[in-house]
Amino acid sequence: MLKKGKRVLVIGAARSGLAAAKFLAEHGAVVFLNDLKKREELEEESLRLLEGLGVCLILEKHAVIAELSPDLLVVSPGVPFSAPPLLEAKKSKIPVWSELELAVRFTTAPIVAVTGTNGKTTTATLLGKIFTEAGRNTFVGGNIGVPFIGTAEKMGCEDRVVLEASSFQLETTQTFQPRVAVILNITPDHIDRHDTYEGYLKAKSKILANQTAQDWLILNKDDAETAKLAEQAKARVLFFSRKHILKEGFCVENGWITAKDGAQAIHILKVEELGIKGGHNLENALAATAAGWVMGVEAQSLAHSLRIFAGVAHRLEPVLTYQGVRYINDSKGTNPDASIKALEAYEEPIVLIAGGKSKGSDFLPFAMQIKEKVKELVLVGQAAGEIAEAVQKVGYTNVHQVQSFAEAVKQAGNLAKEGDLVLLSPACASFDMFDNYEQRGDVFKELVHNLVKYQ
Repeated sequence: MLKKGKRVLVIGAARSGLAAAKFLAEHGAVVFLNDLKKREELEEESLRLLEGLGVCLILEKHAVIAELSPDLLVVSPGVPFSAPPLLEAKKSKIPVWSELELAVRFTTAPIVAVTGTNGKTTTATLLGKIFTEAGRNTFVGGNIGVPFIGTAEKMGCEDRVVLEASSFQLETTQTFQPRVAVILNITPDHIDRHDTYEGYLKAKSKILANQTAQDWLILNKDDAETAKLAEQAKARVLFFSRKHILKEGFCVENGWITAKDGAQAIHILKVEELGIKGGHNLENALAATAAGWVMGVEAQSLAHSLRIFAGVAHRLEPVLTYQGVRYINDSKGTNPDASIKALEAYEEPIVLIAGGKSKGSDFLPFAMQIKEKVKELVLVGQAAGEIAEAVQKVGYTNVHQVQSFAEAVKQAGNLAKEGDLVLLSPACASFDMFDNYEQRGDVFKELVHNLVKYQ
């Protein structure tokens, strides 16, 4: 497919698209890069580099398949299947790959892939820490950080690759076969993209589609939909649970993260020693421990990594404490289930900032948790009205709806008293106001620091 001279259309000129176009051009493909944005909205230095490699840019319009006659399409995660070039490609039976599918065809390194509705970034980053601390040359990327395609060829059999895999990336995979696949949980998300929950579940389950009996599938026993995927597995299945003591798998026993194989129990680390806090993070730690274990990391090394790992940016990230009020950045809480888990992690009275772009989510369970845990609710963004309706249905009335993100932070700060916690956990995507959740989190942190500075 990728012999010299093959014609490849790359759709989307963000991180993964730019990396894929560069790789393909350097390997002798005839590359077209398509994006609906104007040139000045894209990364100019990268575009100039690609043009120097012979890449043809098609901007501010959809590429026309009939005019380009591509042998392959490589599509960025954010591009919907309803885009005209993808519909044309499907009609013409032209293969459509994600950058992830392209990359895995060019590596010999064993891959640990992590998916799930929530917890992917924390678990993948922790796994990277585990392998690095164990002395392995490790790459962590995929849906977070750096696209894998730029590093794939450099990673060998003795190295370790940890990939966070989103449903958007997985739905266009064909040969993807991780040595270890980790599925943390599956709750309704991205319904605006996948149309139905079944479509979302189907995309997620592609992570295990090509595994064999030599591979491992690690599943959350506490999540019914996830545990049920064991029925589809060709790989060896290993469960983890924070709620039940397992005969085999990874669980909490007598306050210890414990590996059990039926015959013996190996205590790895006391739960209270974990560097990351909260019940959801205990699940993430159990999953990462199980993946590290099957990849040969010893118990002592696992314990060390679990102890020193402090978490990731934008996920329950402490910003500062001022006048007895703690400010927490959970911008990565981009769906109701993630934000419910954030609320469950704290005991203090909470002033919650929520809202953004809805992904077709049901906000009623979130509203019920708000009624139980939230002192004051500040709503902002496109979904503010939708969340307001949901909390009204459950009888919650301490709602403050504002027009701008800056106003939301200021209002939350004014409402909070000593002993309270101001939590940004939007339960929504960021795209109504920001480029991504990272930018939203960074702006929140800046606004909080300014709020304190000028008071």
